[in-house]
Amino acid sequence: MPKIVVKFGGSNLKSKSDVRRVVNVIKNYDEPLVVVVSAFYGVTNYLIESLEKARQNEKVAGEVGRYLYQLKKEALEEHPIASELLERVETDIRNLLDELENYLQGIALTGDASPALEDLILAFGERLSAVFLQGVLEGYGLDAQYASPEEIGLVTDGEFGSASIDFQKATTPVREALSGNRIYVVPGFYGVSDEGKVTLLGRGGSDYSAAALARCIGASSLDIWKDVDGFLSADPKLVDGPVRIERLAYAEAAELAYFGAKILHPRTVEPLVDPHIPIRVFNIYGDMDVEKPLSIVNSDQTIREGVVKSVTYSDDFGVLKLKGPGVGLKPGILARVTTALHLAGINISSVITSQISINILLAKKDLRNAYAVVSAEELPAVSELLVIEKISVIAAVGDGLIDNYGIAARIFSSMASKGINVVMSCSGASPVVSYFLVNCDDRSKAVRAVHQEFFEPKSIQV
Repeated sequence: MPKIVVKFGGSNLKSKSDVRRVVNVIKNYDEPLVVVVSAFYGVTNYLIESLEKARQNEKVAGEVGRYLYQLKKEALEEHPIASELLERVETDIRNLLDELENYLQGIALTGDASPALEDLILAFGERLSAVFLQGVLEGYGLDAQYASPEEIGLVTDGEFGSASIDFQKATTPVREALSGNRIYVVPGFYGVSDEGKVTLLGRGGSDYSAAALARCIGASSLDIWKDVDGFLSADPKLVDGPVRIERLAYAEAAELAYFGAKILHPRTVEPLVDPHIPIRVFNIYGDMDVEKPLSIVNSDQTIREGVVKSVTYSDDFGVLKLKGPGVGLKPGILARVTTALHLAGINISSVITSQISINILLAKKDLRNAYAVVSAEELPAVSELLVIEKISVIAAVGDGLIDNYGIAARIFSSMASKGINVVMSCSGASPVVSYFLVNCDDRSKAVRAVHQEFFEPKSIQV
């Protein structure tokens, strides 16, 4: 019988009582699992800050070790762990922290860290969580084994910071390593290159690593435990009474994640589409019934009345605008720009063109670098190069968006009725999403306007 892969994020590990909930959830499955765990809440940010501080201060290494050891020690003491087991787990944690301190001390001596060393250091949050959780589960009488990506052969393409799993190399060793009749606890967020170097899977990449493991072992499902009631029709912080979405297709979930919905990492869906492994989303603060997911993501397509299933937003994008008479029709301009950005390691999210402008949607953090890169090309057809930062992207997602007439018109009308100007829009790039750029000051009002148009008059039907 295929195992289930169960993933717990940092939002499930905010307090001492949260760990008890995690243990209870695992017990409720009453079967062998592969459990993927993130760093404790806030620890990855702490490691990022500590890495920077270590470049100037040699005392940081010791401070980090003491803080994290005390954090884990206090958490361990909340659980009924026999003294011999407790001593072993504390020793394992101490050994990991000694290793971490040595790396931070090395940075203090040299004043610098390679991308490989940065990845190695930032993976310690997940490694510590997995060692901790394995010990706690064993203390509660469960047959649990720590299984690191290094040990199980979770091989990546070797790219530091944002690696991808190499399934041709990883599938067989991972499947064999996790085939036992027990619970395996795996640290998320990273894999290893062919040379055995730690490579991160991108910020928030524990979801992606859990999905990769699910694919490798042929899991019956990937179960993700959150602190919210599954996928919703909009951010509950922005709208009153958002509607829960019980079923989404893979493409819908991927677009929602890409355009800002925090429930999944954008790459989570990627490994699961071909093997048709469903994602089941639960709320750890609910009744913890493992047979009653709040949302299911799979290959089934469902079109609701009104078509739009969810409205999301992202403040993480900006636009690089190339202006000039005929620039959109001039042969070779776009090719030169995209090649230059590719060589600079800058990802292009979308391109919207007209005769007099080329608009390139980029991550906001890349805008200034992209401006410098494109400026250096000295393109004669470009009379003006602009950076537009103060925008938000509003995305309406749902199967049938492109095939049902009038949806875009309703979105435009809903925003116009609230006095919101749409700076730019795009439909058709994906059959399940239309997105609109608005001034960042209008973001919340825009989400509420679209949600009111499609959801507030009647309840969702899927």
